[in-house]
Amino acid sequence: MDVMVSTGVEAPEQQQDRDFTLANARIVLSDSEMTGRVIVEAGQIVGVEEGDAVPAGAVDLGGDLLIPGLIELHTDNLERHMQPRPGVNWPHDAAILAHDGELASCGITTVFDALRVGSVVSEDRSSYGKYARNVASELLGMKRRGALRISHLIHLRAEVCSETLIEELAEFGVGEDIGLISLMDHTPGQRQFRDASKLREYLVGKYGLSDAEYTAHVANLMDLRDRLGDAHEAAAVAAARRLGAVLASHDDTTAAQVAQSADHGVRLAEFPTTEEAAAACRDQNIAIMMGAPNLIRGGSHSGNVAAATLAEAGLLDILSSDYVPAGLIQAAFRLSGVWGDLPRAIATVSDAPARAVGLTDRGRIAPGLVADLVRVRLSDGPSHALPVVRGVWSHGKRVG
Repeated sequence: MDVMVSTGVEAPEQQQDRDFTLANARIVLSDSEMTGRVIVEAGQIVGVEEGDAVPAGAVDLGGDLLIPGLIELHTDNLERHMQPRPGVNWPHDAAILAHDGELASCGITTVFDALRVGSVVSEDRSSYGKYARNVASELLGMKRRGALRISHLIHLRAEVCSETLIEELAEFGVGEDIGLISLMDHTPGQRQFRDASKLREYLVGKYGLSDAEYTAHVANLMDLRDRLGDAHEAAAVAAARRLGAVLASHDDTTAAQVAQSADHGVRLAEFPTTEEAAAACRDQNIAIMMGAPNLIRGGSHSGNVAAATLAEAGLLDILSSDYVPAGLIQAAFRLSGVWGDLPRAIATVSDAPARAVGLTDRGRIAPGLVADLVRVRLSDGPSHALPVVRGVWSHGKRVG
């Protein structure tokens, strides 16, 4: 299934021809590297040629790497800009612009902005209300006006343990660039939070709950899962079909959970928590995504399987920055060290995510695709090479 979306590069001033050549670059292709040049016309790649010659008028990259623009499928970064501190709400338009600019500076040229649908409104300090519909409308409006630097699509994170999921899903319609819907089941004691101490640590840190408030909150989540979980799960699966969105699972832990995901039509597994689940995803032909912070930090903050473990076992297809945008490109280059294969590692942040969500016009450096490109120079670090982003082009327009 191809995801047909508008990309946000639509304003009249952005429709002008963008013709240039990037030369003397170390180009990372799908399965190889070469020194050469990339020719861009009207925001599209029209040629990839080998050789270190710098034609008149071309931009000399001086041997820097040239990789495809990064594609981010799951990031909570926009929420961080909307609420930079607990209890501080920032204007959404300013938050969206800051988020957009930050991602562009990190080499991300396509993002699926994760917005939670499904709220808990009956509690006190641990309640969380609706926001996705309003934010999506503001983001889509800014996109139509050409205010954004990179391509934005919507990722709806469907919270099964909630009170309002069905009504919130109903607020979204076809043609609103909903490219991804993920099934989020945060029932205490399973999936991401099999370790109850990790859940307590997270909730107390986020909301400052007392022991009594934490106990009541957990009991409420368990009750919501028992009463509404199955209906909410079915509603999210139906919404993905209605909206033409790719369906993703989240935090699968067992082979049985993966089998259920496959029955739902899931094509992408976000952050499986065990090697058992990842292996089952491979058997079911479900793409496996892990978090860049997990790889960079050397393990999961929730105590689940390490991304490096899955990478070494050949059970990692896609990386996501999750909550650290700059981590995406850093993790890709770390992964190239694990595999000894830079094109394969770069594919985890470009070609593989594009394929997983049906985007056929990007993800590689090849004629006929949009000119989403990132110039990178490696800087020596204390233990590994650090990628430094030196230029970013989105649909041929310089954005970073």
